[in-house]
Amino acid sequence: MKTIRVVAAVICAVNEEGRQIIFATQRGYGEFKGGWEFPGGKIEPGETPEEALRREIREELETEIAVGELIETVEYDYPSFHLLMDCFWCEVVSGDLILKEAEEARWLTAETLDEVDWLPADKGLVERLRELLQAAGNESVGGLI
Repeated sequence: MKTIRVVAAVICAVNEEGRQIIFATQRGYGEFKGGWEFPGGKIEPGETPEEALRREIREELETEIAVGELIETVEYDYPSFHLLMDCFWCEVVSGDLILKEAEEARWLTAETLDEVDWLPADKGLVERLRELLQAAGNESVGGLI
């Protein structure tokens, strides 16, 4: 089985109520069209994961991000490939998160993370994020905000 190595941006911000929120996108193409995920993509030869993430977010969302700490590396077996996904805390530096490839996007809190239909590989990460957000309360997660 082939392995596909990708990166994902867990983009965080603070809403009007002072609560931490996380950006999620709905796939607009391919085999998993309609499923929700964290934006990102494949690492090109010669790129570090952080460089790949900045490039992918620039291409997909016309936004510049700061890449923070690695949250975890997700490994998941889909029927036709093994996914290896490095997930990083990120924040917007400049840009308006313009959807170039995604169908829809939403900002989610720890309590609303289950309101979208996550892709299978993202479900474990979502549980971990919920725990981290709830444990942090109003404190910054990922060392960025």
